[in-house]
Amino acid sequence: MIRIFFICFFIWGLNLPNQAGAGLPDTCRVLAGARIAVTHTAFGKIRGYIHNGTYIYKGIPYARADRFMPPVCPQPWKGVKSTLSWGPVCPQMEVPSSDPDEVDFVFRQIRGKEGENCQVLNIWTQGLEPDGKRPVMVWIHGGGFDYGSSQSMPLYDGESLSRKEDIVMVSVNHRLNVLGFADLSGFGEPFKYSANTGMMDLVAALEWIHNNIENFGGDPENVTIFGQSGGGAKVGTLMCAPSAKGLFHKAIIQSGADPRFQDPAVTRRLGRELVRELGLTQDTIGRIRTVPCATLIDAGRQAREKLRKALTKEGRPPLGFGFGFSPCRDGSFLPYDARDPRALKLSGNVALLTGSTKTEFLKSMWQLPVPGEAGPDDVAGFLNKQYGQRADAFAAAVKKAYPGDTDICLPIDVDTRFRRACLIHAGLKSKYGDAPVYTYLFTWNSPVLDGNYKSVHCMDLPFVFNNIALAENMTGGGPDAYVLAHTISRAWINFARSANPNHSGLPFWPVYTKTCEYTMLLDNICTVKANHDKALLQFTENEPRLW
Repeated sequence: MIRIFFICFFIWGLNLPNQAGAGLPDTCRVLAGARIAVTHTAFGKIRGYIHNGTYIYKGIPYARADRFMPPVCPQPWKGVKSTLSWGPVCPQMEVPSSDPDEVDFVFRQIRGKEGENCQVLNIWTQGLEPDGKRPVMVWIHGGGFDYGSSQSMPLYDGESLSRKEDIVMVSVNHRLNVLGFADLSGFGEPFKYSANTGMMDLVAALEWIHNNIENFGGDPENVTIFGQSGGGAKVGTLMCAPSAKGLFHKAIIQSGADPRFQDPAVTRRLGRELVRELGLTQDTIGRIRTVPCATLIDAGRQAREKLRKALTKEGRPPLGFGFGFSPCRDGSFLPYDARDPRALKLSGNVALLTGSTKTEFLKSMWQLPVPGEAGPDDVAGFLNKQYGQRADAFAAAVKKAYPGDTDICLPIDVDTRFRRACLIHAGLKSKYGDAPVYTYLFTWNSPVLDGNYKSVHCMDLPFVFNNIALAENMTGGGPDAYVLAHTISRAWINFARSANPNHSGLPFWPVYTKTCEYTMLLDNICTVKANHDKALLQFTENEPRLW
């Protein structure tokens, strides 16, 4: 009798539906197997797995490329390709940190398996029906243009966001640093497009999504790209790229607005310095394709520092985080600078949600004797050193912008650079486009590590992804964090669905215009303010730009 039972069970298993785990016990949280979560792509069938009802696919190849070459379509495959685990991430240097132990505790960064064939993406969806018409949200990771990946922090997991409001969530890996942005165009036609291949990868990913996302229940005509820090700058860059036009319909930029593209004269000079560091010449340049990756990346680091010193000596020191291996205005992929009206009009019909955090980079963490224990004299000394006779006026401008904030270190930690960049971009976007623009400021302070991390750069990410449980070291995991995560993630999804972030859990969020400069302050109690920090931003308007 037992033998007959197992034979019948085996035959029943062979006849499971191809698209899901229908008929399997409800107690199974993970469903994986040869006939589970199988779907089509233009290059062959793939299979993922199902976790708590969410279909998950990881490491799907969307393109391939030779070193320094533009991406091309991936090779088709036969049979069913397994896409159950993360794909390769772009090779990169170690992320610099002033306090590795504490930073690792808070952000839980994961390096991942490195490989140059890193053009892969990941998908989370609630169903595979071709007519699902679910909004698609495409996450572009941060780390400047040098570091990071779609899996570099646990909180990047897209399952919670996908399940929350029934969307398709996608995240992408692409080429970075010297591998994605080395301008070797001065060495001849074969390297004509090398300066922006990292961004070309992202366009290739969006093309793949446009052509395949219906097989994952998504709507190719309702795609939102969103990113933070360097990922936000990449979103802004894609908005200026003619080849990306029409591949996305809304954009969200978090702490990374107003990208400024490098001068090709400088990037070609950096390319020549890289070649010299490798001991190559015009005659031997072809060997750069086979230089070990670690050697190439280290040579890129040295070339960048040598050029930085040379430019400084020439009286034109490079400013901002974008110097080095990052997008350049090459005349083809990026024909215009980001503030050029022609670039802004390329994405004039793309709705924008943009913002930053209140204390992006905590100067008190490394410029005061004991973080969290500073006294009035410490703060006054810092401000006097920074602003001289204008120190009291600056402190007054901070107090006017945030009258209820009693944090003694706020005048040191308050951000103006990201905030200013966000408003500049929002103003230009509203001037040259006809799609709505919304701005926000994330002001919630984390309680972890004595509250020293406040609303630091990246602190908004667990809330956007609705992943407080995966980021308790950042947020503390308290009830207020979960409530705010529900509010913020719902706003992001609503914007992706309809170009409007408003919902019943928020006060009314007006559109931003140059005559009505409204900002939503995201905190335990969300509020809308107009020009609340205008005097502060005017006070610091001559600070160096970000990019």
